[in-house]
Amino acid sequence: MVNLDTPQQTPEKKDPVKRAAAIWATAIAVPVTLLVGVLAFITIQPDNPEKSEKSEALPIPSTAVSIDAPKLDERTATVCLAVTSQLPAKIRDLPARTVTAGHEQNAAYGEPPITVSCGVPAPVMCESLQDETPGCVPMDTELLIMNRVCWYAKSGGNAATITTMDREVPVQVTVPDHYDNPAQWANEFSDTVVKTVKSKPLDQMPSGCQIS
Repeated sequence: MVNLDTPQQTPEKKDPVKRAAAIWATAIAVPVTLLVGVLAFITIQPDNPEKSEKSEALPIPSTAVSIDAPKLDERTATVCLAVTSQLPAKIRDLPARTVTAGHEQNAAYGEPPITVSCGVPAPVMCESLQDETPGCVPMDTELLIMNRVCWYAKSGGNAATITTMDREVPVQVTVPDHYDNPAQWANEFSDTVVKTVKSKPLDQMPSGCQIS
């Protein structure tokens, strides 16, 4: 027969030395735990709380967004009309806004406005690492491939400009510094670009746009 009763044990006398050590360990552990908690709190805070606050959506003015509309050749104008006609009514929480010129080639969203311009001049790659031609894209620039579109991002002034590098007709998105992660905002338009603008032939694409 198996005895399932738990045998009684004689209570062990507490060692006063061990008890004192335990009290000291507890006294030390409490401030260490508090310190870890403080460090964890600091770690999860935004690097720049002021910027996080200003990234929130602002009231949308009733006025149109001022944007240039250079004259496009017939083919480019046709492609750009296809682009703007397929753009979403809003991106995330930013509604579309009217523009002052070139509704068939330009669009805008939110305040401050994120703008989309079709038919802009195509960025040109530098011919070598030492090429200092003004405006050329350095050969060691890391191009961004997002949702099957190759983009070139450049910061300057108070905004970042992100322009397609692999399309027959370039599309450019301008994202004010008010917003975090400008490339991700540009990526909101990648699906539309894929649907409406043909890719360049492989031999005309920058090597950074070619997926191996």
